[in-house]
Amino acid sequence: MPLRFRTIIEPFRIKSVEPIRFSTQEERERALLAAGYNLFNLRAEDVIVDLLTDSGTGAMSAEQWAGMMRGDESYAGSRSFFRFDEVVRELTGFRHVIPTHQGRAAERILFAEALRPGDVVPNNTHFDTTRANVEHDGAEALDIVIAEGREPASEHPFKGNVDVARLEETIARVGRDRVPLVMVTVTNNSGGGQPVSLANLREVHAACERHGISLLLDACRFAENAWFIKRREPGQAHRPARDIAREMFRLADGATFSAKKDGLSNIGGFLAMNDDDLARRCRNNLILTEGFPTYGGLAGYDLEAIAQGLIEVTDEDYLQYRARSVEYLWEKVDRAGVPLVRPPGGHAVYLDAKGLLPHIPPREFPAQSLSVELYRAGGVRSVEIGSVMFGKPRPGGGEEPAAMELVRLAIPRRVYTQSHIDYVAEVVAAVADRARELRGYRIADAPAELRHFTARFEPL
Repeated sequence: MPLRFRTIIEPFRIKSVEPIRFSTQEERERALLAAGYNLFNLRAEDVIVDLLTDSGTGAMSAEQWAGMMRGDESYAGSRSFFRFDEVVRELTGFRHVIPTHQGRAAERILFAEALRPGDVVPNNTHFDTTRANVEHDGAEALDIVIAEGREPASEHPFKGNVDVARLEETIARVGRDRVPLVMVTVTNNSGGGQPVSLANLREVHAACERHGISLLLDACRFAENAWFIKRREPGQAHRPARDIAREMFRLADGATFSAKKDGLSNIGGFLAMNDDDLARRCRNNLILTEGFPTYGGLAGYDLEAIAQGLIEVTDEDYLQYRARSVEYLWEKVDRAGVPLVRPPGGHAVYLDAKGLLPHIPPREFPAQSLSVELYRAGGVRSVEIGSVMFGKPRPGGGEEPAAMELVRLAIPRRVYTQSHIDYVAEVVAAVADRARELRGYRIADAPAELRHFTARFEPL
């Protein structure tokens, strides 16, 4: 009988390293002041462990680098595009595959061609650029995640699920003609990286089919979602993760995709669909702003890297390591008594700033305060997912706070070792121990849209 071991090791060897500069707390204080207390404005060299995002920050494999050397840089009809197209079609089953320079470009093109002012786009939870692109075209981005998805302490295994009853109510209330499409984000980033079950996707598919409405996936982290289905959903444990992913895509009519997540690439994305007329209009829009339809703003070597990444990402040794890496940090922070989004998500650990800092009201941005302090104390860069990112102006003045005040520690793929993660957990615990000392922030200057990227803050 074969021996079984508890330790899950990285399914790769490290062949190249990048040095980290260790900043002092005094240096970080000066950097914060210069950045207006916005971690997006920091110089990367001033960060010790960078968990701002897992988007485009991963390490590529030897096969991806080899593919980049083979990249065909022909302007039209390159060999690299046809390999990319073949891999995406095999995975998703969609007839039309349109490369884009990243996921938000796919969103912009799709919504520009599919939406009209006054339309409503239901989603479990729109992420920041998705919401901004919907609203830029005069439509309403409506979040209808299940109730458990708005409760950090809930242990529901699929907190990314769409509230299907609310979906039906929304269609009845606004009228089918005002709902041109429904989106489902897998995994649900804004809600703690929580997965969507296959059963829920089937229900949403059936509802959309009844009303003649297109269903699209925001599929940035489709492979991680498929892994959670395999691990958590009854009746799915025997299925390969890639087969589960294929079924997820085949329940939809199209998808937007950032290859900077589960494409394991540093740049790129695609828009895919079955609708011939919409695809024609989207390709024309692409030519106007991104490039020819066989490169879409990408180099040929990027297309090669994405194609190989889409093959590697459903490898189950990799997925087990990926999920366990996130779970390891989650467990250490949980043992330190820090409030968290439960259960562990797929790509990040989400700290519940509202639970940790009840003395800081939402109008003073508790999640921003916590994220700043993690950097000040230990050089760990995270991102606020709370009322800075998702607060909304009230008609009579003031602001409607976000449903949750979260700090996301997004773990880049195949980049950091266990000792890095141990260090992050130590920093989080040390900051949590003096939570009562933290104070809020005010916005000193910010743009009207996507303010979290460039806003400047002042401590209160």
